[in-house]
Amino acid sequence: MGRILLIAAVTSLVMAQPANAAALDGATLAWPWALPFVGILLTIATGPLLFPKLWHHHYGKLAFAWSVLTLAPLALVYSWSATAEAFVHTLLAEYLSFIILLFTLYVVAGGILITGNLRGTPLVNTGLLTFGTLIASIVGTTGAAMILIRPLLHANALRPRNAHVVVFFILLVANIGGSLSPLGDPPLFVGFLRGVDFFWTTQHLWWETGLVAGLLLVVFFILDHMIARRDNEGEAHIKGERLKIRISGVINLLLIACIIGTIVLSATWKPGVAFHIYGTDVALQNIVRDVLLLVFAFASMRLTPREHRESNGFTFEPIREVAILFAGIFTCIIPVLAMLQAGRNGTFAPLIDTVTHADGSPNVIAYFWMTGLLSAFLDNAPTYLVFYELAGGRALELMTTLKATLAAISMGSVYMGALTYIGNAPNFMVYAIATERGVKMPSFFGYMAWSIMLLVPPLILLSLIGIG
Repeated sequence: MGRILLIAAVTSLVMAQPANAAALDGATLAWPWALPFVGILLTIATGPLLFPKLWHHHYGKLAFAWSVLTLAPLALVYSWSATAEAFVHTLLAEYLSFIILLFTLYVVAGGILITGNLRGTPLVNTGLLTFGTLIASIVGTTGAAMILIRPLLHANALRPRNAHVVVFFILLVANIGGSLSPLGDPPLFVGFLRGVDFFWTTQHLWWETGLVAGLLLVVFFILDHMIARRDNEGEAHIKGERLKIRISGVINLLLIACIIGTIVLSATWKPGVAFHIYGTDVALQNIVRDVLLLVFAFASMRLTPREHRESNGFTFEPIREVAILFAGIFTCIIPVLAMLQAGRNGTFAPLIDTVTHADGSPNVIAYFWMTGLLSAFLDNAPTYLVFYELAGGRALELMTTLKATLAAISMGSVYMGALTYIGNAPNFMVYAIATERGVKMPSFFGYMAWSIMLLVPPLILLSLIGIG
C-alpha cells in the first residue's frame, strides 16, 4: 500500500503544470520546515533501539511518512509545480547517481572474497584498518568498506567484544581514508565536477589526513590490545602458522577499475548534450555513466561464482535499507538545503555569518567545523556543495587564493561525515552488515558518543596547528 501511495504522490507532483510555478525560495522558509528532517533523523536514531521489530519491518513506511510530511505542505504553500521541480531535481541531480554508485560498488565489492587464517589480533586489525584507509581514496570509501568489512568481521567473530573494531573501521575506512581523491568520497567528487583539479586534495590534504588517521590508528592499537588482553585473546596466533590470504573473484577488481575509469570519463567528457526534465538538466555523460555503472553491477552478478557471495554472507538487505532511508533523507532535506542556500537572506543567516570575519574574509576554522558538523547530519555531499558555493564557487580562486578555505570545506565534510551513522552512506551500510552478522553495534547516540570521543580531539589538534 505504501508503494502505491508513493507512486501516486510522485506522479501527481511530476504531472503538475509548471507554467506559473515559482522556484522554491529558501529565503521565505522558516525553521518549522526543517521539522520533518529532524523527525526522520530521530526516527532513524531511536527506531532500532526503542522499537526494533517495528523498525525492521516498517522502516520504509516511516521514511515515506516523513517524506509526505515534507512534500505535501510544500505543495500546498508553494504550489505543486515548485515542489515537483525541487523533488525532481533532488531525484535526478543528486539521489539517483548517488545510490547507483553505492549500489554498484556494493555489488562489485561483495563479489570479492578474501579468505585465509586472519585472526582478529590487535596487530592484524590495525593492519586491516591501515590497508583500508590507504585504498579508500583509490576505490572509494564504499568500495574499501565493502571489500574489507566482511574479512574484518570474520577475523573478529570469536572475540567477545568486537564492536569497537567496527567503529574505528567506520571512522577510518568509510570516511577519513577517502579524503585524498575525488573517487574517495562523494563531496570531493562534487568539487571535481565543479572544477577542482583531480589531484588537488592529494597534494594539499595528505599531511592532515596522515595526522588524523595516524593518531586514530595508534589509539586503536592501544585500545584493542587492552580489550584483547582482558578477553584473553591477546596475540593468539598459533605458533609456527604462516599467514595465508587468498583473494577470489578477481574479475571484480577489473570491474572496480572500470568503475573508476567511468567516473573519471564522465567528469572529463563534455559532449554538451543535456536533457531538460522538469526544471533539471541531465547531462548525457551522467546518463552514460549511470547506465555503465549498472552494467558493471549486472556483470559482477553474472561473472562472480555464487559461492563467493554466499561465503561473504552477501545479501541485498543492507543496500536496500540504505537506499530507502536515504531516499527519505534526501527528500526531507529539500527545505533545509533551500534555507542554507539562501545564505544571509535565510533562516540560517546567523549560522552563515559565523564563517566570515568582520572584514569579509573567510573564517577558515569556522568553515571547517560548520561544514563538518552539518555534514554529520545533512549528508556530506550536499553540505560540501552549499559551503563551496558560499565560499564563492570559483574553483581556480578556491584552489589558489582561498586554498585554506577549500581545504577546510573538504576535510570538514569528509572527516566529520564519520560522526554519525548517516553522515556518509558507507557508515550505515557497515552498521547494517555488522548488525546482520551479530555484532552488538552501538545505538545511533551510542555511536555518536564513540565518534566524538575518538575523532574530535585530533580535529581540535588539527585546528590548533592550522589548516591549509
